[in-house]
Amino acid sequence: MSKKITALKVQKKNQQRVNVYLDGEFVFGLSRIVAGCLHIGQELDDDKIVQLKDEDEQEINYQRAIRFLGYRVRSNSEIKKHLAQKGISEIIIEDVVSRLERNGLLDDKKFAQLWVENRNEFRPRSHRMLFIELNKKGIHPDTINQVLDDTSSDEELVFKAAVNQVRKYRNLEWQDFRRKLSSYLARRGFSYSIINPVVNQIWAERDSENQSGLIEENNFG
Repeated sequence: MSKKITALKVQKKNQQRVNVYLDGEFVFGLSRIVAGCLHIGQELDDDKIVQLKDEDEQEINYQRAIRFLGYRVRSNSEIKKHLAQKGISEIIIEDVVSRLERNGLLDDKKFAQLWVENRNEFRPRSHRMLFIELNKKGIHPDTINQVLDDTSSDEELVFKAAVNQVRKYRNLEWQDFRRKLSSYLARRGFSYSIINPVVNQIWAERDSENQSGLIEENNFG
C-alpha cells in the first residue's frame, strides 16, 4: 500500500537530515542527499521505503568513514574494522568501502607508499619490519612488495637510521658505542651483516673528525 509524501522538513538539531511525513504523519528521517530525490506529493510503497532506509544507512556510514579518514590516511582493513566495531553489517561495510575506493578516498597502495615514506624520513627501519607493519594494517603482501621494491634499500636505510641516532652516543667509547648503536639498528629490523660495516664506518668517520678537530685546536692554540 502506497502513502503520499505530505511534508519534507529539515531537522532543527541536524540540518543534514530531513524528516519525511506520509499522509500527514512523521514516518522516518533521511540524510539530505538521500532525500534529495523526494518531493511532496510523491507516493512511496513499502519496497521504496525499505530502499530509502537502506540508502540512508549507507550514507550515514559513508560519512562516518569519511570522518574516520579525516584523522589520517587509513587502509582498507582499518576502515572495515572501524565500521564493524560500530555493529555495521558486512554488506553495508562492503558498499561503503567500494564507494570510498571509487571516489579515490581509499587506496591501499597509496596508504603503503605514504607509510613507507614517513618511516624512511623520520624513523628508518628495514624492509622486513616495514612488511610486518603493513601486513598488520591489512595490506596485501603483493602490494607491500611492490611498494618496497620502489623504495630505498636496507643498506641505505640502515645508514640513515644510524646517522639519525649516532649523536646520542657521541661521548661513548668504542665498545659501548658499538653495542648501543648495533642494538638500536637491530631493533629496527636490520641484520647484523649490514649493521656491522655501518657501525664501523660511522665510528671511523667520527674518529677522523675528532682527530681533525684536535689538529685544528693545536694549530690555533
